[in-house]
Amino acid sequence: MTRLGDGESFEYISSVAENGDLYAYKIITFEGRELLKSDPYAFRSDLPHSKFSKICTLPPRNKWLACGDLISEPVNIFEVNLLSWKRHADGSYLSFSELKEQLVPYVAEMGYTHVEFMPVTEYPFDGSWGYQVTGYFSVTDRLGPPEDFAALVDAFHQRGIRVILDWVPAHFPKDDFGLYEFDGQPLYECPLWDRMEHSGWGTRKFDFGRGEVDSFLLSSAAFFLDRYAVDGLRVDAVASMLYLDYDKGSGQWTPNKYGDNRNLEAIEFIKKFNSLLHEKFPGAMIVAEESTAYSGVTTKVEDGGLGFDFKWNMGWMNDVLFYCRQDPLYRHYHHQKITFSMMYSLNERYILPLSHDEVVHVKGAIVNKFPGEYADKFAGERGMLGFMYAHPGKKLNFMGYEVAQFAEWDYTKSVDYFLTKFEKHAKMQIFVKYLNELYKSCPPLYEVETDWKGFEWLVVDDVINNVLAFNRYDNEGNSLLCVVNFSGIDQPDYRFGQHKGKYRLVLDSDKKRFGGDGKFKKRVLTTKKQPSHGKEYSVTLDIPKLACLYFIKEK
Repeated sequence: MTRLGDGESFEYISSVAENGDLYAYKIITFEGRELLKSDPYAFRSDLPHSKFSKICTLPPRNKWLACGDLISEPVNIFEVNLLSWKRHADGSYLSFSELKEQLVPYVAEMGYTHVEFMPVTEYPFDGSWGYQVTGYFSVTDRLGPPEDFAALVDAFHQRGIRVILDWVPAHFPKDDFGLYEFDGQPLYECPLWDRMEHSGWGTRKFDFGRGEVDSFLLSSAAFFLDRYAVDGLRVDAVASMLYLDYDKGSGQWTPNKYGDNRNLEAIEFIKKFNSLLHEKFPGAMIVAEESTAYSGVTTKVEDGGLGFDFKWNMGWMNDVLFYCRQDPLYRHYHHQKITFSMMYSLNERYILPLSHDEVVHVKGAIVNKFPGEYADKFAGERGMLGFMYAHPGKKLNFMGYEVAQFAEWDYTKSVDYFLTKFEKHAKMQIFVKYLNELYKSCPPLYEVETDWKGFEWLVVDDVINNVLAFNRYDNEGNSLLCVVNFSGIDQPDYRFGQHKGKYRLVLDSDKKRFGGDGKFKKRVLTTKKQPSHGKEYSVTLDIPKLACLYFIKEK
């Protein structure tokens, strides 16, 4: 290779190399060791067949899907692992081309607004689910060439569905052909003893604040937005970037120059990252998977925040799933779990995630988290989803929940879509589709997410009966009433205060077409001048057990 004028860059020009040829870099270290490394900037790899990079001509740039206002639009994300959404009978993967023919119409038919791919940037080990990346510019070769991936993204765009990619800047694996000690010593990773390793994950941390490393990561993110026109990135493991003591005990980390635990270099990188992407790609959705109470995650950089558009609400997820696992008989002991999120939900722009992490490692599939008999589990999931869709925050659900798959997610197998041959599972899919379409068509469910003018508690403290009731409002003042009975018994003649008017039923999770018992008979509620819950008027209704009801106020 020839050293270029800057003294740091090298090039090699081949007259015989062709598209599809394999190559690698042989690096001779200072002490004479020879390392064979894949190209960190390669657009394609040969994994899992070999560790080499592959010469590749990129497809033409995809066209961007027209962007609206992210904050006040409906956002309902279907999270997918492309290697295990469906597989062939012999266990082999569906290709990008086959996913274009099968996944795209499915997501469109089910009524989602966005699809999120778990990492497709190249990785050596399927069991990492893509989160241990070796190819930051290449889509996984397991599923086909880059042009087929571009065609998959474009097919989603043609159906009006935006595409989000999981992107992993926090760490990388220690495979010998990857970024690990690239020139024989720490290069992409931080060389400091307490900042080099993610010991819990067995990976290396990037050296944030080093110009070349920042440039590498920023270029990777911009590449997927620019070349493939993906509509957003979900940034993985942000908390591990923000804190020097993340997953470390006493004596295993060194404070920063101010004496605290903030990783100042990583914080500045995140701000630079968000500023750059929002400048170059207006309308792109940049999401943080951040699990702590760090302040200002979705505040603009110029206002002192990190600059993300949305943050995953991990607190909501943990509290709601903990509550739903309890037998309804004992839920009154944990009522604050289901209501606490509204103490902080308006402080950031949130996405409510029921992601892949919640259905692995013996945590149980979504439907299987609910106690009770067979039918109660389905009723519990429907009621919880109704609550989720009415709660402030955008929505994300992982594949398989929509057919009430009982098994935990297994990255080596397909989702159990054969379950739709059975009534309860088929009707759960019908319910989810109906809920998705209702969500998109009902502005009170999504327009005002970060202001109290969009939310009003009606029943918040009924610990004994496990009933919640609240109003959601859009920018025009139109309202939707949500009532949820989380108890294991019907609640007859339940009265609570409400604004004067008539309220038309638009969702009943207990309907027979959704797999319920069909107990609720009213179609319109009319308030009566009878004080309750601090209001002059009130309504009375019979709420089926484990059911969620929506009513639209008629003008």
